Amino acid sequence: MTHELLTIGRISVDIYPNDIGVDLEDVTSFGKYLGGSPSNVAVAAARHGRRTGVITRTGDDPFGSFLHQELRKFKVDDSFVFPAPGQTPATFCAIKPATDEFPLYFYGRFPTAPDLQIEAGELDLEAIREADVFWSTVTGLCQEPSRSAHIAAHEARPRTGLKPGQFTILDLDYRPMFWTSEDEARVEVAKILPHVTVAIGNDKECAVAVGEGTPDEQADRLLAAGVEIAVVKLGPEGVMAKTRTERVVSAPVPVETVNGLGAGDSFGGAFVHGLLSGWPLSEVLDYANAAGAIVASRLSCADAMPTPDEVTSLLAERGRPVPGASANVAAAPVIEGAVR
Repeated sequence: MTHELLTIGRISVDIYPNDIGVDLEDVTSFGKYLGGSPSNVAVAAARHGRRTGVITRTGDDPFGSFLHQELRKFKVDDSFVFPAPGQTPATFCAIKPATDEFPLYFYGRFPTAPDLQIEAGELDLEAIREADVFWSTVTGLCQEPSRSAHIAAHEARPRTGLKPGQFTILDLDYRPMFWTSEDEARVEVAKILPHVTVAIGNDKECAVAVGEGTPDEQADRLLAAGVEIAVVKLGPEGVMAKTRTERVVSAPVPVETVNGLGAGDSFGGAFVHGLLSGWPLSEVLDYANAAGAIVASRLSCADAMPTPDEVTSLLAERGRPVPGASANVAAAPVIEGAVR
């Protein structure tokens, strides 16, 4: 299989409460779901009909078996998912939408986790080179041997060697509990940026990658580092994307938030779909924004990822243009600066 999207990195079991609006100590029942940002992104893109796969590791335990089952259920290729030492991690979350609080509690990740045990020598570099989109996250750089594996994967896919229509995306996903300092993370990000064509992050994540500044200043620094599309999430003001010749902003798509987690992963999978569909950048952003909003209005992450019909229906309801209405989804991307 040649993947339209191949991701690498974190996977876990998300343990989410069925009781909404209370602290974890008061929850009486939970549900379990596939989790982990790169894995969620692969699921999200698969819901849009894309051929996706994940490079990761689980524990050799029942939770690891559950994650394989879930990946297959969502039609995500799990042939690069192997067991590694340690137990499959679990992530607990309290869901308190009234206060806009969704605190995460990571179990089984310290001092390390199976998905941080990916070895460079285990990688299928040909599959990584041939994927239309290769997606990694900053979290995957936080410790060895995962760090070296991520660097090897990117070095096998140099920016100058990409074919028209191929993209290498770095999710700037900075989580401070996995790092000794922001400076350490910035050093590791600098090793990856020369291979990246698209970078996505919020203002804090962009600040860790390229320094404090306005969203435009941060986007310009990412572009100066060689990135071709810089996406900066603006919180309540929406999201901005910038190339060397274009700047577009997509306003938020308001919904009643149930669980704010997973919205960014839904955004990522939909963004990949839009890129591969060849839509104008403004339409890619609107579509991804709407996909993220839908997941924010639902309880889970992976299970909540929307279908294209759900996304286009929401856009139409909110009076937004429906992207790709006259485009051939198999066409090469037309985003200026992303085609070599």
